[in-house]
Amino acid sequence: MTLRPFPLAAAAICLAALAGCSVAPEESAPQDSTKFTVENTDQFAALDPAAEAAVKCTGLQERMLGDGRLEVVANVKNRGSEPAKVRVQCQFLDDQGEPTEPAAQWQALSIAGDSTAVVRFTSSNASAKRYAIRARGAP
Repeated sequence: MTLRPFPLAAAAICLAALAGCSVAPEESAPQDSTKFTVENTDQFAALDPAAEAAVKCTGLQERMLGDGRLEVVANVKNRGSEPAKVRVQCQFLDDQGEPTEPAAQWQALSIAGDSTAVVRFTSSNASAKRYAIRARGAP
């Protein structure tokens, strides 16, 4: 009986290809992004049911400016298809959670339906290390 080399080689290639399919893909560690962090929304709080129903925070970006002041950018998304009006405020805090400056003025924010607005806050001094962003329904 004569063995033909072509069918044997084809069978070996098929087995090698199928063996590669049975290997589970490696899980990769999430990559840090200094530009944008979607999951970092713990510092955002809706203070009343109107704000809770109207908007949500989809991302926060923070960075230290060259002079040591903290800058925060919040992405606030309208939850509905109708325009939403809310007021937002940022309170800058030190390492112990104490305010570093008087509370900022509330900023009126109008967001079109199914849209996202970007709000920027900058601390007035270099002692701010943390922050809390609050939203409430607009009158």
